Amino acid sequence: MAADQNFVQVDWSKLPVPEDDGGARHLAGAAVADVALPSTAGDEVSFARLSGRTVLFVYPMTGTPGVALPVGWDAIPGARGCTPHACAFRDLHADLTAAGAAHVFGLSTQTLAEQQATVERLHLPFPLLSDAALRLATAMALPTMAVEGKTMIKRLALVLDDGLIAHAFYPVFPPDRNAGDVLAWLEAHPR
Repeated sequence: MAADQNFVQVDWSKLPVPEDDGGARHLAGAAVADVALPSTAGDEVSFARLSGRTVLFVYPMTGTPGVALPVGWDAIPGARGCTPHACAFRDLHADLTAAGAAHVFGLSTQTLAEQQATVERLHLPFPLLSDAALRLATAMALPTMAVEGKTMIKRLALVLDDGLIAHAFYPVFPPDRNAGDVLAWLEAHPR
């Protein structure tokens, strides 16, 4: 558990704050592309086909205990904090569903095996999805960054209503407050 604490306890004041580069400006009001992604629940999920309200939080990559983060990770604005981001959604999951979220998902470009390990390690009550092939990221022109030769999706959160993006949170900082911001938005915008 001590290794997990290194990923969860972060001094946000020592990290660069991401600026709004406009990378998500086009998302609010858009229909989600009909792209099926593999889920840690053992199925595939297409946000375009989900009914009801869906909360999707997107992150570059979660750390793995015993595996070094990419070189310079903390210096990349918005990179650090994926584990606290996921844990905050875990901790507020019941509140999010009580506020109208029929579905909650996390998504990154990590492999399904990496996502499954994260679900188990962090005891997440919702599935994680893998966009390792960047199919959704490309179809929706999601904001990305290149780190050590890998393309990763920048941190954001979306509220979807029946396949349409009702609201986009971007940039997200600090990550551990995003779930609370999403919850406040859900409570202020009931369906």
